[in-house]
Amino acid sequence: MNKDGNIGYLAMVCVVASLGGLLFGFDTAVISGTVGKVETQFGLSKLELGWFTSSALVGCILGAVMAGVLGDKFGRKPVLIIAAVLFFISALGCTIPPSFNVLYSVRIIGGIGVGIASVLSPLYISEFSPPKIRGRLVALYQLSIVTGILLAYGSNWMLQNYSIHHTGIAEGSGFIYMIFVGEVWRSMFGMEMVPALLLLVLLLFVPESPRWLIQQGKTKSGKRILEKISGAKVAGEEFTEILRSLGEGKGRLRELFRPGLRIALMVAVGLSVFGQLTGINAVIYYGPEILKQAGIQFENALQFQIILGIINLVFTLLALLLIDKLGRRPLLVGGMAMVVLTLLIAGLLFLTDNPNGILIVVVLGAYIACIAFSICAVIWVLTPEIFPNRVRGRAMSIAAFSNWGTNTLAAYLFPWYVASFGMHTGFFTFGAICLVATLFFWKFVPETKGKSLEQIEELFRPIS
Repeated sequence: MNKDGNIGYLAMVCVVASLGGLLFGFDTAVISGTVGKVETQFGLSKLELGWFTSSALVGCILGAVMAGVLGDKFGRKPVLIIAAVLFFISALGCTIPPSFNVLYSVRIIGGIGVGIASVLSPLYISEFSPPKIRGRLVALYQLSIVTGILLAYGSNWMLQNYSIHHTGIAEGSGFIYMIFVGEVWRSMFGMEMVPALLLLVLLLFVPESPRWLIQQGKTKSGKRILEKISGAKVAGEEFTEILRSLGEGKGRLRELFRPGLRIALMVAVGLSVFGQLTGINAVIYYGPEILKQAGIQFENALQFQIILGIINLVFTLLALLLIDKLGRRPLLVGGMAMVVLTLLIAGLLFLTDNPNGILIVVVLGAYIACIAFSICAVIWVLTPEIFPNRVRGRAMSIAAFSNWGTNTLAAYLFPWYVASFGMHTGFFTFGAICLVATLFFWKFVPETKGKSLEQIEELFRPIS
C-alpha cells in the first residue's frame, strides 16, 4: 500500500459523488429555457408560473428532510443511488407529460432527488477528504453544479436552434416532431436522462463513506478505506479522532440546539437562507425573461446566458484553487461585499426607462463572478465541515431544508414581485439582503481551512 495514500482513488470517488451536483445544476437551470414556452402552452398566470418553477423545489425540501435520516441509517451510497433513479424518472416524465398537472408532479419527483443530492453529495465527499485538500475536493460539488448549469444552458440553446431551423418539417412527423420542434421544452427536460443514467451506473463502483462505516461499527472496512485514501499514518490519526468523537455518544436532534452546536447550526442555516436570497437562482431560473426586459430577444438571451454560465464556471474554478489557500472567510465576506455592489448597479440600470441590454449583461456577469467566487463556493464546503460525525447528517438536512424552503419561496414569488414592483425593486431587495448577509458572515463564520472535521468541532464547543 502506498504510505502516502492513493490520490487517484480519492479523486475518482469525489468526482463520481460530485455528479450529484451536476444533476442538481442541470435540473435547476434547464427550466430557464422552458419558462416562457410552458407559460404560453398552458396559459399560466404569473403565480401559476411561479408554481411551475418552484414545484421542483417543493420536492427538494422533502428530499433534504429525508436525506439526513436515510443517509445515517442506510449509508450515503445507497441513498444517492435512489436520488439518481429519481432524477431519471423525472427527466423521462417531463419529456412526455400530457398535462400541466403531470408536468409539475414529475418535477416534484426530480426535486426530491436534488434535495437528497444536495445533502449527501457534499457530505459524502467531506467524509472522504483529507483535511489539507478537503475544501478543494468538496468544492468539486459546486464546480459540478455550475457545470450542470452551463450544460443545461448549452443544450437549451442548441435544441432551440434546432427547433427554429426545422419548423418547416410537416407536423405529421408525430411524436419526435413534438418533442424536438413543436414543443421543444420537452426535449430540454429530457436531456437530463443522460447524466442521471451516468450517475446511477458510476455509483455502483464507489465505496461507502469510511466515517459512516466506522460509526456503524464496521471499523476494519472504514479504516481500510481511510488508509487507501490518506496512507497509514494520516489514516491512523483520523481513525483515532473519529473514534474519540463517536465515543461521546450518538447524536440526537435536540443536541443541535445546545450551546456550541447551536452557533454552528445558526451559521449553517444563515449560509443556506442568505445563499438563496442573493438573487442567483432568480437569474438562473428566469435569466432569459430578465434579459428580455432589458430589450434582448429570447434566442439572444439564451446565448448571453451561456456566457454567464461560462463566467460562473471560471470563477468557481478560481475559488476551488484558492479556498484551501486563502481560507473560507476571505472568499465569503469579501466576495459578498462585491455582490452587494453589483446588485445595486443592476437595480439602477433597470430603473431607467430604456435599460442598456449589453451593459446589464456585463453587470450580471460581474455579479455572477462575485457570487461564484464567494458564497456559492463556500456554502457546500463549510456546512458539512462544522458539525461532528454523530449529528452531521441531521444537521445537513436542517441546513438543506432551510436552503430549499427559502429557494422555493423566492422562486414562487419572483415573477409576481417584479411584475408588481418592477425589476429594479427586485435587484435592490436582493442587494439589501446581501448587505445583511455580509455583516452576518463577518460576525459569526469561523475559519476552518486545514483543520480536521474533529478539530473544527472544537471551534464550536462552549467555553466553560
